[in-house]
Amino acid sequence: MAADDHVDSPKHEFDRTWQPRLWFTLGVLILLVGYLIAFVAGNSDKTRINFVFGKATTSVIWVILLSALAGLIGGVLLSQLHRRRQSRISAASVATPEAISDGDA
Repeated sequence: MAADDHVDSPKHEFDRTWQPRLWFTLGVLILLVGYLIAFVAGNSDKTRINFVFGKATTSVIWVILLSALAGLIGGVLLSQLHRRRQSRISAASVATPEAISDGDA
């Protein structure tokens, strides 16, 4: 028996090509897609939305998704506003007025 015979064995080939991370990711994706399908199917009932100047009838899933999208956009815009405000505050606190910096008292 040569030393290279066990290298080409089916078990060695399987051990060399086995990718547990790929299979784990694939399993998680399959579970996530299954959950999303069940979520959409479970929230397909119609509901009425009462706006100030009108009413609309739509599926609950659309109300959930549009509310989540509005919250995401609002959160991003608020974080950008906060970031801009913080950068202005930090820039103002770093700048020293010239009357204080001369200090010939």
